[in-house]
Amino acid sequence: MSSPLLEVEGLRVAFGDAEPVVRDVSFTLTPGRVLALVGESGSGKSVSAMSVLGLLPPEARVSGSVRFGGEELVGASDDTLRAVRGAGIGVVFQEPMNSFTPVLSIGTQVAEAIRAHPTDLDRAAVSARIDELLRAAGLTDPERIRTAYPHELSGGQLQRAMIAMALAGDPVALIADEPTTALDVTVQAGILDLLRRLGRERSLAVLLITHDMGVVADVADELLVMRRGDPVEHGTVAEVFAHPSADYTRELLAAVPSLEARPASATPAADPETRPGRQDAAPGTRAVSSDASLGPAEASLAEASHASPPLVARLRDVAVRYSRRGEPTVSGIELDLRAGETVGLVGESGSGKSTIGRALAGLVPVVAGSVEVDGSDLRTAKGRRLRELRSRVGIVFQDPASSLNPRQTIGWSIAEPLLVHGTASAADRAERVRDLLTAVQLDPSWAERFPHQLSGGQRQRVAVARALALRPALVIADEPTSALDVTVQAAVLDLLAQLQDEFGFGMLLISHDLAVVRQLADEVVVLHDGRVVERGTTDAVLDDPQQDYTRMLLAAAPVADPVRQAARREAWRAWEGVAS
Repeated sequence: MSSPLLEVEGLRVAFGDAEPVVRDVSFTLTPGRVLALVGESGSGKSVSAMSVLGLLPPEARVSGSVRFGGEELVGASDDTLRAVRGAGIGVVFQEPMNSFTPVLSIGTQVAEAIRAHPTDLDRAAVSARIDELLRAAGLTDPERIRTAYPHELSGGQLQRAMIAMALAGDPVALIADEPTTALDVTVQAGILDLLRRLGRERSLAVLLITHDMGVVADVADELLVMRRGDPVEHGTVAEVFAHPSADYTRELLAAVPSLEARPASATPAADPETRPGRQDAAPGTRAVSSDASLGPAEASLAEASHASPPLVARLRDVAVRYSRRGEPTVSGIELDLRAGETVGLVGESGSGKSTIGRALAGLVPVVAGSVEVDGSDLRTAKGRRLRELRSRVGIVFQDPASSLNPRQTIGWSIAEPLLVHGTASAADRAERVRDLLTAVQLDPSWAERFPHQLSGGQRQRVAVARALALRPALVIADEPTSALDVTVQAAVLDLLAQLQDEFGFGMLLISHDLAVVRQLADEVVVLHDGRVVERGTTDAVLDDPQQDYTRMLLAAAPVADPVRQAARREAWRAWEGVAS
């Protein structure tokens, strides 16, 4: 094995006079290998990684030893650290949209990274270097990407551009801080494949910070598990996954949602007469059978019980178009949503998942078909009736930090729907807030707290409480757990299931995480390019998919098992046409 590039021994980090938030962390980075730093939010993963390059706030106190190429970085001068940043160790940050400057083109920003280190390249050579870096990051049209602004690129393209920028100084090591959080499974698979390829081709030593154990199983060689600032387990991925020695590691692995089939008793019944069959695929997509014969997914629906809960919402031949002259974003959409049941809507970014959710909430221009909520069409309803229908739909957004008003208490945020619709007095609103906080397992006294005083999982519980404030018939959960730690995600998913049992609402679950869909959904609808390409009961679609696109989505989803994930990686490459 090669000599370590980076050696961290006894690292401790504290802020001001407070107790250390990182204690006695030690690890090494070796060329061509990936070390995953794993743990929940607040475990000290990012603090440990950023302390390596001196990127912590001025009040941070760092002790211990961090040696890069034999040179000590703890207490090193600014000039020494600047020489290491980028040229020695590159960084890929978690959220590329927040890391890029919105008013400068991608090419301009990559050029800045190139010129940050001594170079004799002229303008033409810098442009050629930018294109070379963008291609190395897997972007096949560098000329377009170079002139584009951040908002003109997809999440996956932005993350690849961020990787290109991190490679601008020809580093020998790379720190990747949650590089695939909130990305679709196929985009995530591509980014992980890119990191593996770069590590192999450039002999990069990679420090991967993540809370996703499936990602660890897919790309890492070894892992260091952290909890509340302390290292609790360190070893090869194969050893730790097969025989975890720490209780906390076992908890993390047990909390990972599984793609495996649920017990038969956990699979709810569905009504074949009210669940539409497969739809024709959109032009240019793989064909979907439209004849009278039913595939396994529809057959499983047809065999289900005829006793059906009442409809709470229905879409019939719905099309949504955002511009007058453009093509519809989604078209021909048929959905039935029933009380107490969950429909999982899956597909890649741009497939139309969130557009369908917004159509159900009356927030986008529906140009064809009908959108019925509580038996009335949102397209034709007006005035008071339209307000009533909208009050029957609650929404849980992806990022509670953005959806909650930071200047208002969480109690105010939960009560706001009641205030807007004028359905309760001040005393009744206060009582409803207390009841809802109790229902989402938060202390009612927290009503006076502000969002920044809560963790990510606690804020998402508040978002769920607000969605239920008006006792809706339908809840739209749009990627409700995509940015949460695995244990927090498991708790939120259990909460949603418990609340659905208690309140009886129907739910549209929009997610790119097929394991989450497996856990909550009764029926799965697969979208591709704005059209439904497959639908059926959850077990039928996920266990026996009939369409290539669905098979590709399933192959792209990482599982928390290194042996199985290696085989799944090859299956995904086969679907994508990527050479091994």
